[in-house]
Amino acid sequence: MSLDKDGVMYHTHLKKGDVGRYVILPGDPFRTDFIAEKLDNPKLIAHNRELKTFTGYLNGEMVSVTSTGMGGASAAIAIEELIKCGADTFIRVGTAGLVSQDAQERHPEQIIVTAAVRDEGTTKHYIPIEYPAIATRSVVEALNEATIKLGIDYMEGIIQCKDSYFGQVEPETMPAEDWLDNRWLAWQRGNVLCTDMETAITFIIAQIRKCRAGSIMNFGTMDNTINTAVEAIRILIEKDKGE
Repeated sequence: MSLDKDGVMYHTHLKKGDVGRYVILPGDPFRTDFIAEKLDNPKLIAHNRELKTFTGYLNGEMVSVTSTGMGGASAAIAIEELIKCGADTFIRVGTAGLVSQDAQERHPEQIIVTAAVRDEGTTKHYIPIEYPAIATRSVVEALNEATIKLGIDYMEGIIQCKDSYFGQVEPETMPAEDWLDNRWLAWQRGNVLCTDMETAITFIIAQIRKCRAGSIMNFGTMDNTINTAVEAIRILIEKDKGE
């Protein structure tokens, strides 16, 4: 069951009309407060477990911010319920670890994600692994335009999405150490720029549900990356009005 008797979503505690079609998705529920301050007239709509939602306005359009918690399984619940409430455009904002040598040497302030390696389990319950996890081109273009407008140093490319944080940072403690190390080397050689835990599921659900999604990862000042996402939403709103 995804709804209670009053038509409220079981996990997010949202209902139709509570959120806009545009949603910014941080993982951390505390980060929703900072993002909400960028909106006009933001209001706290619901907070249940790690899922916290504010709704306000940008350029006269309703825009929401919902935290997804950590990991693909939690993010999937949030995104599915947001779609049921009317959302159709998502930008994930978060932190990640740098992977490729180029990314580590340059250490950009942020990375705009174009696609995700599905090295996690949640998306396999949606569709076979051969199906690609890719960002929506219009959202990537909006993030690029916003980043350039704000003058922020960035890279653009592929992310690895995983389930185990400690499998990344402490592989030597895992019985599967050799397997983890070999895969990490493959991602580096394949020019995977960074790694997180939620982007693949954001892209996969958006593609399957005929929605739009992008993702931007921070490696510098989080406020700049949040401003980029907010500006990208403004750009999408204006372009959508012109269609």
